[in-house]
Amino acid sequence: MNPAFSVIFLTTLIGAGQGLFLALVTAQVYSGIELITVEESGFFYALGSAIALFLLVAGLVASIFHLGRPERAWRAAAMWRTSWLSREVIALPAFMGVVFIYALIHGFGWDFTVIQLNPEVAVPFSIIVGIIGTLLCFILFVCTGMIYAAIKFLQEWATPLTLINFILLGMASGFSLAAVYAALQKAPELITLFAGWALLLTALSAITRISALIRNSRLKPKTTAKSAIGIRHPKIVQMAQGAMGGSFNTREYFHGKTDIVVQMVKWSFLVLVFLVPMILLSIALIGKVVILLILSALIQYIGLIAERWFFFAQANHPQNIYYQAT
Repeated sequence: MNPAFSVIFLTTLIGAGQGLFLALVTAQVYSGIELITVEESGFFYALGSAIALFLLVAGLVASIFHLGRPERAWRAAAMWRTSWLSREVIALPAFMGVVFIYALIHGFGWDFTVIQLNPEVAVPFSIIVGIIGTLLCFILFVCTGMIYAAIKFLQEWATPLTLINFILLGMASGFSLAAVYAALQKAPELITLFAGWALLLTALSAITRISALIRNSRLKPKTTAKSAIGIRHPKIVQMAQGAMGGSFNTREYFHGKTDIVVQMVKWSFLVLVFLVPMILLSIALIGKVVILLILSALIQYIGLIAERWFFFAQANHPQNIYYQAT
């Protein structure tokens, strides 16, 4: 497939925003049940939610450049019964709305106790909103991942690993960003929490992403030149693509890069998304060095752009068998 940078930025930006929001809710839950001791600050959660919302909006804006008729974008939600894309179009603004409400509650001090479990533990309204946001966050992850995992004729995508990788990579980048945010807000307890989760999620995503690479390397095309044109001759040689020049098919369903370039991108993202961040996060957890956290988050996001490019480029559309002479 031909990677569209608008979709690359959409999936990586909203993934980081989703992960950041999950990190904030995690911190509030940990604090509420006293697993960590931090000074409660509505500003911390409000500003963090605003940053997450900014990433979600940025991803949504990036997606507009992928539309042929942006003014008709609202129609994308019409097929929600059968289309994962339509479900994503509904889930994304719903999640954004909850993140906005979560930010307002903390920013304006509108929180109040809903349930008092015991004299020391209470369930505030913001936690309930955070749990609703968490559910919508994972629904959005599922919708985004299933857009690609549900395409059966693209063997590289048609696997549960596609969905798992979308979730883990989004969460890893979000928690890495949360560690930077906690460091800039001078919250050492939260640095340890976020960086620890970021390290764990990065390690898990490395396992699942490498598993997907190994799986895809062993795939054999289900379609051949014989089955494509219905001829059983033992030797078929394609002399032309059937047209004098390029077409929509040759532009949209093949990236046009050499195998060397594709392999370089693969090894680049393996280093930038997994190896380097894991090393930097491990060191940062010991010394809480802010610059290492910043470098880790920045390098990982750059690597995610390469990872998502490779994800699209690796998918071999069956029609490329017919157009292979281009």
